[in-house]
Amino acid sequence: MDVILWTLMGIVAGACIATQAPINAQLGRSLNVPIAAAGVSFVAGAILLWIIAFIYSAASSTPINFGAPAPWTFVAGGVLGAFYVFSNIMLTPMLGAAAVMALSVAGQLIGGMFLDKIGFMGMAVREISLGRIAGAMLLVTGALMIRLL
Repeated sequence: MDVILWTLMGIVAGACIATQAPINAQLGRSLNVPIAAAGVSFVAGAILLWIIAFIYSAASSTPINFGAPAPWTFVAGGVLGAFYVFSNIMLTPMLGAAAVMALSVAGQLIGGMFLDKIGFMGMAVREISLGRIAGAMLLVTGALMIRLL
């Protein structure tokens, strides 16, 4: 049952990202500065995440460790996320939501395969097999078909 629940959560999260792209693109047009839409999106998301973090912390009796050392990843994750959101805001009006999402997923898969290969940041090492390469090629092909056909 857990596998089904987590799978559905992943699918819903992907649908949220697909929905977020045109919303942020419209916000960028309304504000006349696309990067401002990314800022608004990040502030709204940050507020919600902090509320959830405090609720989770209180419910689980696990205090948030504000004194933890801040490695370089403290800002790297936010920088990468900001680039992703900004790219979606810029690309969605030009390419359409489906093409942007297809290309994003293809990029995530290819990047994820290489991160798995090197065991980035303590992840389990998973070799790049012929099946994984074929799956990535099929996804890239699908993304190109969505964009070009």
